[in-house]
Amino acid sequence: MSAPANPLTTRLEGPAPEAQVTRHMLRRGVFAVPVLVAIAGFVWGSDGALGCLYGTALVFVNFALAAGLISLTARISLALMMGAVLFGYLLRLGIIFLAVILVRDAAWVSLPALGFTIITTHLGLLFWELRHVSATLAYPGLKPQPNPPRKTISDIRMRKRTSKGRES
Repeated sequence: MSAPANPLTTRLEGPAPEAQVTRHMLRRGVFAVPVLVAIAGFVWGSDGALGCLYGTALVFVNFALAAGLISLTARISLALMMGAVLFGYLLRLGIIFLAVILVRDAAWVSLPALGFTIITTHLGLLFWELRHVSATLAYPGLKPQPNPPRKTISDIRMRKRTSKGRES
């Protein structure tokens, strides 16, 4: 008889749904950036637009780091993944804090635009992605897309026969 598996030393094999979801989210975020920059530029001027670009870059890096940490550590052990998620969150929060502190006195950035962008982009992308994430274990990650029916040779032959019959 074998010993039961220890959940702390168990590692996850297979595809990484968190990386798939993050890539999908960032692809969608790229389309939202011009709209956000235009709004920030309209409200806060060119400083707001630059602050918005900087803020969206911070958010994209934050999401990419989170997915990378989870993907990397889940393949080693679940205990390491749990620690990486907890302390990685604190580390990523510190990186965002440091990135804002470094530019707080810069002439090219509007702090209200930067703060607004960081908050709305984080929340906006997460809520936007909710529609596309599967909440089942059968399909972890993104929901499967329905495939259009494929045309078979018999379908094509049938259409040719029916179209010839209509012409007569």
